[in-house]
Amino acid sequence: MRIDIMTLFPDIVGDMLCESILGRAQERGYIRIECHQIRDYSTNKQRQVDDYPYGGGRGCVMLAQPLYDCWKHICNDAGYRVHTIFMSPCGALFKQEDARRLEREHKRLILVCGRYEGVDERFVEHCVDEELSIGDFVLTGGEIPAMAIADAVCRLVPGVLPDEECFAQESHWDGLLEYPQYTRPEQWQGHKVPEVLLSGHHANIEKWRKQQSLDRTRTRRPDMFEKL
Repeated sequence: MRIDIMTLFPDIVGDMLCESILGRAQERGYIRIECHQIRDYSTNKQRQVDDYPYGGGRGCVMLAQPLYDCWKHICNDAGYRVHTIFMSPCGALFKQEDARRLEREHKRLILVCGRYEGVDERFVEHCVDEELSIGDFVLTGGEIPAMAIADAVCRLVPGVLPDEECFAQESHWDGLLEYPQYTRPEQWQGHKVPEVLLSGHHANIEKWRKQQSLDRTRTRRPDMFEKL
């Protein structure tokens, strides 16, 4: 899996995605994440990437030209039109099933990070295949959503995690929230680890965990529970 991220802040994004599990996965060749500085594709002497919006209004809008040239460079390098996702508060809400779909259906992705008051809609209409949001709120740019989506997709690539069990038992994989986890010591601040987890009885532990997942989902995410 390769992910190309179009951004005005490639160093910040690149540093974050080169650490820990994803960093090791890149070193081992399971994934590759490349950041592209949109300003490098501006034809303006001042490397301008934004201008005032037609029709008036506060702020500026990112120009279509540098976005398009950056996008075209990536697609030319790939030799085909790469599936392109625009990080947008107007997009569909990103879910675990989207991460699974993107990892399954695509070997390469482009994630476009907007800034300011948005991007010229003509770029979106011409180059973007889907718009995604990570929640019903607005951020100063698309970098945080892009990093979240890249992380969620890349960790599903075979070899990034030791085995499928590492993510198949986590929250949202099968429509449930994950059961609570405990580690040493057995007592902490007067609170004990549930006895069933100390019993060594695997069937009872599995039954307890399943019930905890159901109870937690019912209480914290009734919307998810209704879909089960």
